[in-house]
Amino acid sequence: MTIRVVVADDHPVFRSGLRTLVEDSDLLKYAGEAAGGAEAVEVCRTAEPDVVLMDIRMPGVSGIDATRQILAARPEVGVLVLTMLEDDTSVFAAMRAGARGYLLKGAGPDEIVRAIVAVHRGELIVGAAMATRVMAFFRAGPRTPAPAFPSLSPREHDVLHLIAAGCGNAEIARRLALSEKTVRNNVSAIFTKLQVADRPAAIIRARDAGLG
Repeated sequence: MTIRVVVADDHPVFRSGLRTLVEDSDLLKYAGEAAGGAEAVEVCRTAEPDVVLMDIRMPGVSGIDATRQILAARPEVGVLVLTMLEDDTSVFAAMRAGARGYLLKGAGPDEIVRAIVAVHRGELIVGAAMATRVMAFFRAGPRTPAPAFPSLSPREHDVLHLIAAGCGNAEIARRLALSEKTVRNNVSAIFTKLQVADRPAAIIRARDAGLG
């Protein structure tokens, strides 16, 4: 039995390379592709993959949110994150969302195929580059996790949390007992500190960090 694989990545060249990798393997079958998180959720509804190769940063719905939605509908699917992000926040956000594996995009073809097979078997896979960091995290023992986006003030953090929850400025103002002008100023400061251009990008960053 071959393993049905869906590829979700917003870079066409990278998707093409992964398609070639899958099609060249006797163990795998290419079941479909998506250029964004929302599309990945839709493709998985019809393609019924065994494993999804999932990027994290994609337009619209992030890979983290897409993973949650896919697994809510089909918990047996194995999600293998394949990304350029190697920070602790991204790794643990992916695992909390239900991903069974996390590889960096520099991984070789053989490593990716082995990871797909392992994830399909129900194993938890973390690439060598990330394994050292994960082990160091647990060796350090219980600790207070570093707050997401430490450059934000407590008020800005509260505003970002509500932005990630889908609240508009008027709703944020009501919940935090602020004026809408104050909320707008906070939103503008958040965009600057997170280096994002708009609300959807801020939501992706916030949800990837577990907010909302």
